[in-house]
Amino acid sequence: MAEPILKVNSVTKCFGGLTAVNNVSFEVQQGEIIGLLGPNGAGKTTLFNVISGFYAPTNGTIIFKGLDISGKPPYTLADRGIGRTFQVVKPFAGLSVLENIIIASFLRYPKRKDAERHAWKILENTGLADRADVSAASLTLAGRKRLEIGKALALEPTFLLLDEVVAGLNPTEADKTVELILELKKQGMTILIVEHIMRVIMNISDRLVVLNFGEKIAEGTAAEVARNPLVIEAYLGEAAA
Repeated sequence: MAEPILKVNSVTKCFGGLTAVNNVSFEVQQGEIIGLLGPNGAGKTTLFNVISGFYAPTNGTIIFKGLDISGKPPYTLADRGIGRTFQVVKPFAGLSVLENIIIASFLRYPKRKDAERHAWKILENTGLADRADVSAASLTLAGRKRLEIGKALALEPTFLLLDEVVAGLNPTEADKTVELILELKKQGMTILIVEHIMRVIMNISDRLVVLNFGEKIAEGTAAEVARNPLVIEAYLGEAAA
């Protein structure tokens, strides 16, 4: 098997006396979609923040493409090929949709004309081209979430972290976002996704990693995870297990 694109090695993250992530390890292969599951407060977003450089791990290491990136700042990781979205979408509200994508495009394309050309490609790929000139603030929730994905893609990442990009969308909007994610995989993108909508994350993930109280309690295919007693207990309670 090829060398994993990402290795999370015994990662722990503490905030004072609180251990939000405790000794978590897993690997991601090139081209996989890995789903990160767990009840509210399980440590999923904290782990996302460690992987993407917003937090340094208290212990453990993050290895990306063979290099230790533990504690490197987000702008360094963006340059190395890691992009991410945020659960709470915050576009540059005073700018147009196109201008939001252009700003992200400057990482790879310092000249305005090149950045704008690249931004148009991103808009076409994400289905936002017809909204290019409208204010980002005027977009629906589905539009803002798609713009969030577009800003991440403008960085030309090879590894993409998606934080609840489907949550809050109606079924039609959710299906369109799933289509986009699967198309990105088809293009060779490696994806780590947090999502609470089970039908989405179970259907698109090659493997799942499940956290509870900051610890990894399961890893495997959707079928394996769905019948794991620890996962059932975490979501439904001890009686269900």
